[in-house]
Amino acid sequence: MHALPPFALKSPMPRDFFHIYDGKPDLDLEDEFADIYLAQSEAIRMSGEVMRDLGAKFWDGREWRLEVTDAEDRKLYIIHFSAEEVP
Repeated sequence: MHALPPFALKSPMPRDFFHIYDGKPDLDLEDEFADIYLAQSEAIRMSGEVMRDLGAKFWDGREWRLEVTDAEDRKLYIIHFSAEEVP
């Protein structure tokens, strides 16, 4: 009987799914991270890119959110963000 190599005994890295909600859900990224802190860091980075890329559209006061789910579609964490220009 052959022993399994050490890497075969480890469970695979969890797959995280990043969803942006701006009135409709969009799957923006699917990736694997070694731990939750790396996935959270990616969520923060992605949120910053969304805000930057929206430009003036972001300032309409509407709430946007980024939800991170696991492979079974369970929510792991949510980032809410919005901005409003006040005259």
